[in-house]
Amino acid sequence: MSPQEFTESLGAKVRARRGSLSLSQRDLADLAGVSERFVRFVEQGKTTVQLEPLLAVLGTLGLELLVQAAGNQSSQP
Repeated sequence: MSPQEFTESLGAKVRARRGSLSLSQRDLADLAGVSERFVRFVEQGKTTVQLEPLLAVLGTLGLELLVQAAGNQSSQP
C-alpha cells in the first residue's frame, strides 16, 4: 500500500467515525487539542501529518493505529 493509499484510507475512517459520533471537524479539533485545519488534512489524506497530533485525534475518536509485520492479515478493520 502506498503512503497516499494509506492516508486516504485513514482519512476515510476518521471521517466516518467522526460522523458516527455526530462531531463536526471543529468539535473533534477542540476535543483532541489540534487545529480544525489539522483534522481537515487528516480527512483529506494529506501524507505529511505529524504523528503526535494524529494519535490525539485517533484517541479522541476511540481509534488506534496498529502496526504489524508486512504480509500479516489482521481480522480487525
